[in-house]
Amino acid sequence: MGKDYYKVLGIARGASEDEIKKAYRKQALRFHPDKNKSPGAEDKFKEIAEAYDVLSDAKKKDIYDRFGEEGLKGSVGGGGGGHTAPTGYNYTFQGDPHAIFAEFFGGRSPFDHFFPHDGDDDMDISDPFTPFGMGGLGGMGGFHRSFKHHTGGPHRAREKKKDPPVLHELKVSLEEVFSGCTKKMKISRKRLNPDGCTMRNEDKILTVDIKRGWKEGTKITFPREGDETPMNIPADIVFVVKDKPHPVFRREGSDIIYPAKISLREALCGCTVNAPTLDGRTITVNSRDVVKPGMKKRIVGEGLPVSKCPEKRGDMILDFTVKFPDKLGQSTRDALKQVLPP
Repeated sequence: MGKDYYKVLGIARGASEDEIKKAYRKQALRFHPDKNKSPGAEDKFKEIAEAYDVLSDAKKKDIYDRFGEEGLKGSVGGGGGGHTAPTGYNYTFQGDPHAIFAEFFGGRSPFDHFFPHDGDDDMDISDPFTPFGMGGLGGMGGFHRSFKHHTGGPHRAREKKKDPPVLHELKVSLEEVFSGCTKKMKISRKRLNPDGCTMRNEDKILTVDIKRGWKEGTKITFPREGDETPMNIPADIVFVVKDKPHPVFRREGSDIIYPAKISLREALCGCTVNAPTLDGRTITVNSRDVVKPGMKKRIVGEGLPVSKCPEKRGDMILDFTVKFPDKLGQSTRDALKQVLPP
């Protein structure tokens, strides 16, 4: 059946956006590792973040409500009642639960001095929205905390803006796409110190699991892993899969193209082609037909895995190129004139 994200947050199916936010706020505060030292709190905290990541996003929530976790993560072909899950969707939670928590609470920890005074002692202490109440925390889930200014008017805290995604190419070989692999990508970024003002430089290793058959252009997103400053919400880091040039093959979707070079004699009289495969074998293909320039021959099931159904594979296509001689002697020309049709 997969994970029940509604049960994780302790709410019923059909919950409103506000109910989802309130449920995340309650559960995240309850199981945050800085607050809850019990065994398993860290795993529960991550599970809560994943549930919120799905249910707070309209597109992900719609797919999950209709097809469950299996449909959301592209592991099954269809949901109940004969409906088919949408193709092209392959959700994997790769976010940082602490970053989601920080963004939800406006970039500050509710366990510390959540509301900065900045020398202004006129904060309205009668405001019912206390740091651990069920009202609105500053910047939390779309709600903003208001303060009294010295003039007596309301003063809204400055809202942070999220930087645009940072794109990086992730080059993979056809062999890596064939078998699947794990890539560890090192990034350097700025992070805020606990004082919320000064910054430090740090390196982080991001792990990307390359699935079998992934196509060029596939995007892997790591939410909020970019630079962090007092004025911004960190950008998402996005890796875009790019095929490395291959010494033998070229790729067309799930098919691989092998350039089969044969002589003019072989093209006319028959040929044998020994074609390599991505898993180290050799396939022998015999042809007794006349091979014309540009002719292709398909070998079924010897290509790359199909990304949505890795147990199936594309084809290998032999793309014939006929090598013509640079020159012919007169006797050869005369012989050919006798045997070749006009």
